[in-house]
Amino acid sequence: MSTLFYERNPFDILVRNFFQDANTYLPLAETKVPHPVDIYTTDTHLVFDVAATGVAKEDISIQTQDNILRINYDKSKEEDRGVDYIHRGIAKRSFNLGWKIDSKFDLSKADAEFKYGLLKIIIPFAKGSELKTLKIS
Repeated sequence: MSTLFYERNPFDILVRNFFQDANTYLPLAETKVPHPVDIYTTDTHLVFDVAATGVAKEDISIQTQDNILRINYDKSKEEDRGVDYIHRGIAKRSFNLGWKIDSKFDLSKADAEFKYGLLKIIIPFAKGSELKTLKIS
């Protein structure tokens, strides 16, 4: 069987119900959806863009230790009490993310900003490990 049917994206959930037996169908509520994060490099930095829609910046915890970056948000169960959703499309779920950062980046000089529901963490290259372009002779 193709591994396509084991991935947990919305299209797969829709198609799985049609092509597979009912005993192997897993509804979307029971699947783990990865938290949306973009990671990229510029000429001088490593950048993390973490989606945090509807989250106050004071509720987000960012920790660094050695070469580990951790980002945590723990959603309170109290926030949903008394709300009867008709449709729920905005993910305001808890997240606990972590990455091991390569030594070519200086995690001690990392900076964070929060704008329009997007947490941006910028980590500069360490001294002596800047990107070098070699000329082919």
